[in-house]
Amino acid sequence: MQISVIGCGYLGAVHAACMADLGHTVVGVDVDVTKVDALNAGIAPFFEPGMPEMLADALASGRLTFTTDIAAVKDCKVHFLTVGTPQRKNEKAADLTFVNGAIEALLPHLLPEAIVVGKSTVPVGTAARLSDQIQESCPDAILIWNPEFLREGFAVSDTLSPNRLVYGIRPGHDEATLVLDEIYASALHAGVPRIITDFATAELVKVAANAFLATKISFINAMAEVCEVSGADVVQLADAMGHDPRIGRKFLNAGLGFGGGCLPKDIRAFMARAGELGADQALTFLREVDSINMRRRSRTVDLAREVCGGSLLGKKIAVLGLAFKPNSDDVRDSPALSVAAQLQLQGASVVATDPKAVTNSAKRFPDLVLTESLEEAVRGADAIMVLTEWQEYVSMDPYELASLVATRTIVDGRNCLDPEKWRSAGWTYRALGRPQL
Repeated sequence: MQISVIGCGYLGAVHAACMADLGHTVVGVDVDVTKVDALNAGIAPFFEPGMPEMLADALASGRLTFTTDIAAVKDCKVHFLTVGTPQRKNEKAADLTFVNGAIEALLPHLLPEAIVVGKSTVPVGTAARLSDQIQESCPDAILIWNPEFLREGFAVSDTLSPNRLVYGIRPGHDEATLVLDEIYASALHAGVPRIITDFATAELVKVAANAFLATKISFINAMAEVCEVSGADVVQLADAMGHDPRIGRKFLNAGLGFGGGCLPKDIRAFMARAGELGADQALTFLREVDSINMRRRSRTVDLAREVCGGSLLGKKIAVLGLAFKPNSDDVRDSPALSVAAQLQLQGASVVATDPKAVTNSAKRFPDLVLTESLEEAVRGADAIMVLTEWQEYVSMDPYELASLVATRTIVDGRNCLDPEKWRSAGWTYRALGRPQL
């Protein structure tokens, strides 16, 4: 099938490559010339495991091309809308500039019975408005809302083998679902559940799921605050709670909190939209979810100050991890990068490193001292702070590091290290929500 993907950022580039891998002929469209040139050269503008190989194979097959010319989509039957919906400047609401612009650019090039498939995360009510706009211009064209549920670090596998497929569609357009079924045939044959619903429900599935995950993470971080003042251990608490099948252990990991380009802005946009609809009271709890999450950052800085004897001035702090999560180079709203910057602003001599996010971090905070070398970051450090749980940090040898640092002190911002392992090697180990021994 001939498919276009409008918007070739993180979501769009992965989706385009995966659709080509499934055998479809795909043209990816983006307004950024530099990004398009890189993608056509087989270079993804972000780090994602499996993406370089997927992209190279798709380009080599001849089924995938990228362009800045929207007219290149004129022969496509299906158009996936994958542009970004960032948070509006100085507001909580989502900025739909890219969504609106993409639809306006696409309309003159739609075939009579084209199908537009929305995947961007948008405020509830957006799909109905876009559907009206599309049908006013092209009466036989149909919009389906098909939200994405990608996890950074697992985007390729999540696209090829999703845990569910959601189709939001208006009554009377059921035949369009068969086209989407054809595109996702391999996943459906593998037994992936397919939910057909209305526009509003399809839009809400993504933001409601993100709000739930954010709430679960902030809940355990709230418990970490209680554990710190009571002497309890939040990791053991989470383990015990996780045995309850109604709760589960996933996302009960206390630490520095969530970040990235989705969860923070999505829950804020969800609150803003609920307010516009007159249901703001229903989501007031999300304000505290957001507040707890942001409070983790300042608490981590406080913990660094504590282990440095009450003052950060002149202390060399080695920050390990800058991406918002491992297996990603994404530093958007990254708690780790935020803490590194705060430490420096408060007088610490910070040297930060990350396996993949150094370049992106330098763009955000050009004054931050960055290095690609773990050894260089920790040499002479008064304290090490693990702020992103990359496997290479989790598996560090405390005896080997001991000869490099000035003081054997480590702050585990993600509760990903073994306290006994580090303490038995003579280190002072501190973590959020865990007792000080």
